[in-house]
Amino acid sequence: MPDNNVKKITAAIDYIEGRLTQPLDLDGVAEAVHYSKYYLHRTFSKLVGMTIHDYIQRRRLTEAAKLLVFSAQPILEVALLAGYESQQAFTSVFTAMYKLPPNQFRENERFYPLQLKFEFGGSYHMLRSREPLEWEVSFAGEADIPCWMELVRLVVDGFPHLEEESYVRTLRERIATGQALILKDGAAAVGILLFSRESGSIDFMGTHPLYRGKGIPRALLDKVMGELLREQEISITTFRAGDRADTGHRREIVELGFAEAELLVEFGYPTQRFVLPREDGHV
Repeated sequence: MPDNNVKKITAAIDYIEGRLTQPLDLDGVAEAVHYSKYYLHRTFSKLVGMTIHDYIQRRRLTEAAKLLVFSAQPILEVALLAGYESQQAFTSVFTAMYKLPPNQFRENERFYPLQLKFEFGGSYHMLRSREPLEWEVSFAGEADIPCWMELVRLVVDGFPHLEEESYVRTLRERIATGQALILKDGAAAVGILLFSRESGSIDFMGTHPLYRGKGIPRALLDKVMGELLREQEISITTFRAGDRADTGHRREIVELGFAEAELLVEFGYPTQRFVLPREDGHV
């Protein structure tokens, strides 16, 4: 992972974030950061996990959702600020992503983000190593909460309806009861997993985008199935098939070997439960 790529993508994100209410497209962003648009598209998609277009759309909708809950601006004004030419067009996209039309989302008075500003921090020493990566999974402690939450904000696109205040309360409870696992590279959290000893459910599993393809989810699941929940069924919930808000998390769950189970509605959001079959008591 060349540092120059991260710097270029960071520059592109900073440019986008400063102009969310203005016209934005790949050509303009590439010109602003002095990058080939083809290379920028490829590098941005690889490091962030979504295209520039999708990132811009999700960030604008997140800021629109914030205005709906915390301001009295008319929905048409919110739509225009989000880059839509009509309230109808805005309502269609907002409803597809948030599962509620803007007026109902406002009435609920419960904001949650589709996408937060993408920020890369840390040195990521292990990515520069020429040796095979060996992951050491450990139980998270209270001191890990700040780096844990930094990673949560990076992968929030995969977890509908995540509200930080209630999430941190749950995290503290799981840390206190030995139900929170973490993988770190120096001071940075690069893999995290919350689980329930009682139900066998994986309630949150996230991998740092720069460490995709490095075997982190497998290492976390091996720890859970091999040592902590040997007799229980392991399950996880994620997006339903065809959900436009899914940036690839459902596919990742399937690739880990999880099998489809029942459809659910959690916090008013349509999801699906997946179960991980056991083979000789292990993943």
